[in-house]
Amino acid sequence: MITATTRVAGVIGSPVRHSLSPVIHNAAFAAAGLDWVYTAFEVVPGGGAAALAAMRALGIAGLSVTMPHKEDVAAAVDVLDPASAALRTVNTVVLQPDGRLAGYSTDGPGFIASLRAADVEPSGMRVVVVGAGAAARSVIDALRRAEADQITVVNRSADRAAVAAALAGRHGRVGEITDIPAADLVVNATSIGMGSTETPFDTGLLRRGQVVADLVYHPLHTALLVAAGDVGARAVDGLGMLVHQAVLQQELWTGRRPDPAVMRAAAEAELVSRRQR
Repeated sequence: MITATTRVAGVIGSPVRHSLSPVIHNAAFAAAGLDWVYTAFEVVPGGGAAALAAMRALGIAGLSVTMPHKEDVAAAVDVLDPASAALRTVNTVVLQPDGRLAGYSTDGPGFIASLRAADVEPSGMRVVVVGAGAAARSVIDALRRAEADQITVVNRSADRAAVAAALAGRHGRVGEITDIPAADLVVNATSIGMGSTETPFDTGLLRRGQVVADLVYHPLHTALLVAAGDVGARAVDGLGMLVHQAVLQQELWTGRRPDPAVMRAAAEAELVSRRQR
């Protein structure tokens, strides 16, 4: 039951009505017996700073931030964590007891947590990241912090690839699709494969023993991951990153770590329900 003492959190974005975040977070709040509720706020492009002012005025305890507000929010919060400062983007905001707004980036750490949940330790790995957008940059930054040995960025635009690779410092480089067979871990950080059977590159480049991670989670078993399984590579789906970044968000807001299994089960059930509509 929602009462006058219920704490409120939510996600801002445009569009945002498709978001799985309300389902994921509310399931975890309920399982933990927390008097919290999470909803979605449609905020027009350019309205990120105004949304933060409303957050402070209304006492909204936490926000998730999705496109197109991540950069605007990073510029508007009072404090940035190291990852969000490096990326200049924020996906999580916490209203602190002193009234200041703290910004965090949990996407990259969530990706690393999803790998470790699948018994994959990225430390020392040779990695190829396909893509150089916001998602790719968060993954690259996190892989550097997790001490991956080499991070090769493959992207159609060499200039964007160079910017992304620079986040990995001396461990980063710009590469080509032909670097994939030598990698220990291959990450698709593009949207290719979302709702389709496309793959971001020729899957004949994959080999047995690799780990292949796809940030796309709709469909859950993308064509890339199916191909990875067919050659004997280990597949890590994109829902893990979504769930584990949400785990970190909720821990920042409430001070309590939610159950990832509860959050994943809620997300999977919602995806099945959407397919049946």
